[in-house]
Amino acid sequence: MSSTFVIVGAGMAGGKAVETLREEGFDGRIVLLGSEPERPYERPPLSKDYLRGESERNGAYLQEDPDWYEQHAVELRTSATVASLDVAGRAVVLDGGERIAYDALLLATGAEPRRPPIPGIDLDGVHVLRTLEDSDGLRGVLDSGGRLVVVGAGWIGCEVSASARQRGMDVALVEPQSVPLERVLGPELGAFYRDVHADHGVQLHLGTGVEAIEGDGRAERVRTSDGTALDCAAVLVAVGVAPRTQLAEGVLDVDNGILVDASLRASADGVFAAGDVANHDHPLFGRLRVEHWANALEQGPSSARAMLGRDAVYDRVPYFFSDQYEVGMEYAGHSAPGDAVVFRGDRAAREFIAFWVRDGRVTAGMNVNVWDVNEHLQALVRAGATVDPERLRDPDVALDSLVPA
Repeated sequence: MSSTFVIVGAGMAGGKAVETLREEGFDGRIVLLGSEPERPYERPPLSKDYLRGESERNGAYLQEDPDWYEQHAVELRTSATVASLDVAGRAVVLDGGERIAYDALLLATGAEPRRPPIPGIDLDGVHVLRTLEDSDGLRGVLDSGGRLVVVGAGWIGCEVSASARQRGMDVALVEPQSVPLERVLGPELGAFYRDVHADHGVQLHLGTGVEAIEGDGRAERVRTSDGTALDCAAVLVAVGVAPRTQLAEGVLDVDNGILVDASLRASADGVFAAGDVANHDHPLFGRLRVEHWANALEQGPSSARAMLGRDAVYDRVPYFFSDQYEVGMEYAGHSAPGDAVVFRGDRAAREFIAFWVRDGRVTAGMNVNVWDVNEHLQALVRAGATVDPERLRDPDVALDSLVPA
């Protein structure tokens, strides 16, 4: 009898896993279950070019041809909700009671936006951004104009702020930390992005939280914890995401995501997890749960190979990118609070490389408007070699020469 592989979650990780299974010659039954009414698509455009109306919807899909799944004998079920897992009986149970037995199961359920208990958060005109539908709703806000209040200066908050300004909206950005992106990049690089947004006219309200969102039936103003009242046409709440672990709780090991080993295997036989939901035992960095496009892009195929019984240890260096106004960047590695930052290049001209260094070793690197160098940064992080900070600073020292042979 042929095997049945079930993938729960039709996002990037699930979609790439399905593609890889067929590319690797798996000829058994594949069932791909997605809670959204969409076939698998990429999320980065949702806060950038798609949101601004610069790219078409079809360009976001992993497969532009909607018939690809049928042509490759993939049972794609959209708007399908899995109610529970029966790992002992090797089956998933849909909310209508249907059971689908599996020989291998991949959980690629992703993450969902956090909705803090702010008074007024359920008013009309308060948005989050995770799905194509969310982006469509926000695009309507950008089309209408006025002021957008963005709560949270992480990647989504910063990218949407940039897109809204590029479309001519007034933007007020509210963030409890002292600078944008401080939790991810630290104070120095956070200050860099603070200045970028200030230069583009974003009204920055830093070091303050939100007391309430107010209005008569819909959001009309945001009241901050320092007493400021910000009138608005709409609000975006962008305060991070939480892994969708509900299915796994009580049946798998869960701790800030579904715990998986180096090969993305979960704690029950035949079960794997990939993408935003996976808390992965990384061979280089230890326990990591990475919420970025590239992680889902690469873990999907790796999990597929593991499902096929291949030797598929996932050890890629974490990578992500961001485009805000004319500032493009790529980041590779995994820094931690307290790592020193060493700069190479011209920060005033916004063309530089930043290295995070701990005990003389490069833990992460970020290239800002400097291109074709990220593979060298990844190699430097992977090598774990001790590097003289002066050589990191010196633009005359080739990056590839810093990587041990």
